[in-house]
Amino acid sequence: MTGATLDADVVVARRGFRLEVRVTAGAGEVIAVMGPSGAGKSTLLAAVAGLARLTEGRVRIGGKDVARAPRPRGRGRGMHMRPAQRGAVLLGQEPRLFPHMSARENVAFGPRAQGIGRSVALGEADDWLWRVGMPGVGDKRPAQLSGGQQQRVAIARALATAPQVLLLDEPLTSLDPETAADIRAMMHEQLMLTRSTAVIVTHDAVDAAALASRLLLVEEGRVTQEGTVREVLRAPATRFASTIAGLNRVVGVADGRMWRAGREPEVLIEGPAPSPAVADGDALAAVFRPGAVRLERSREATWTAAVRVAARDSPRPGEWTSRIVRIEQTPAGARVHTAEPPVAVDVPADVVAEEGLAAGVPVRLRVEPADVRLQPVPTGRSAAGAAS
Repeated sequence: MTGATLDADVVVARRGFRLEVRVTAGAGEVIAVMGPSGAGKSTLLAAVAGLARLTEGRVRIGGKDVARAPRPRGRGRGMHMRPAQRGAVLLGQEPRLFPHMSARENVAFGPRAQGIGRSVALGEADDWLWRVGMPGVGDKRPAQLSGGQQQRVAIARALATAPQVLLLDEPLTSLDPETAADIRAMMHEQLMLTRSTAVIVTHDAVDAAALASRLLLVEEGRVTQEGTVREVLRAPATRFASTIAGLNRVVGVADGRMWRAGREPEVLIEGPAPSPAVADGDALAAVFRPGAVRLERSREATWTAAVRVAARDSPRPGEWTSRIVRIEQTPAGARVHTAEPPVAVDVPADVVAEEGLAAGVPVRLRVEPADVRLQPVPTGRSAAGAAS
């Protein structure tokens, strides 16, 4: 990507794991990176920051190589610039403030290390503390601040160095929801005002939607989907992507204009024709919201009886028999998880009690064609992630 503030082609190989991710970001662009635990997200940031060495590839920040893996067979030497020289700042879940310094001195530390005079740096630190909603606390040490306050100071310290690239590794995970919401809003404002280029690793789709313009999904060390946050959350390409988007995504095969699951009794789901079109028998995903599914308890008391009746009655497309695997409480009621195929259904809490819903209970599900999107399933490595 010509002119990118960050252009990183990262390959890090370790025993039993290989990370292979390309990430580019222009000036002022904020990219969110999401993926399951162990996917390699933190390793990606560590490689950009200089805390992990490349096996292959290179990292460029501000048009300058800061890391380059050695070429095989001695055809080229590698280089690894120290973290402090890269123009990238990494902020993780823990603030990691200097305990013996005041909040003001912590924020001023970076500018002082860059050669700015003490009085100027301390004055800028006070300004940054005001920007992050912490005026008047400059003289306090970290032990006198709450966790949320410490994280605000850490963000101020990171921004005060005017990094070319800001790397944020789940900075809100350790905070309570109310404090996280406040800091998320503050971070959004500061990233917009400073036009900072940032890469944010998060497990929270709200973070991605609130802070980033582009979303990168990493699974098993590979990029499985990339696009604007809206595009990825609206049309998830893998099971993980559908989970963070709050959608059901079940993989079957194309059968005319329908999705079909190869099980007994057979399940057919109807929806608009997928784009691009797929041939009958090709892998096809049906995507729909948990709130779009209608659920009622089956008249049959056992799963065996329910399956026998369903096979005999041949239900119409969009209706099928399943059984409950588990029920989770949600702020709006309950989410019922069913098997064969695995589908989540949102229902009011009183319905759970009224219908006597519990694990193992057979149920009837229904989803209307207008609430379904049919999507082709990617081939190759990403297809394995899509079907898992």
